[in-house]
Amino acid sequence: TPAAPAALPRRSRRPPPKRAVHTAAGASMRAAHSRRARTPPPPQKKKNTSENINARLALVMKSGKAVLGYKSTMKSLRQGKAKLVLIGSNCPPLRKSEIEYYAMLAKTGVHHYSGNNIALGTACGKMFRCSVLSITDPGDSDIVRSINPESA
Repeated sequence: TPAAPAALPRRSRRPPPKRAVHTAAGASMRAAHSRRARTPPPPQKKKNTSENINARLALVMKSGKAVLGYKSTMKSLRQGKAKLVLIGSNCPPLRKSEIEYYAMLAKTGVHHYSGNNIALGTACGKMFRCSVLSITDPGDSDIVRSINPESA
């Protein structure tokens, strides 16, 4: 009888994992050969700025005076009492342009708040939405100077 052939080693179903070699030279070579030039990521100032404004706004609400709402803001602009106007990002365009026009006549600064009306109301420490607010007395806060340096 012929001898049985030697058993072949069983092949595993998964291929062996590929080993990636990460070296500084390899990374610089890959970066040099990329099709477009890489730019550094943008600075993370947006988050700090919004947090900064929120902190200053909280200080205004505590130590100064602010008027919330469209009608009250328009009244404070007409009377010339407003020092700064904050407009939420989802304020209707017609209302926004009207506020900007009155602020321009009153020589008052306008800041377009990055958050929507819910975020602006929350930043004021209120439990309701607020798309427009005007600061009549900044109190201990330097929000008017920080947002509008040319007016101070």
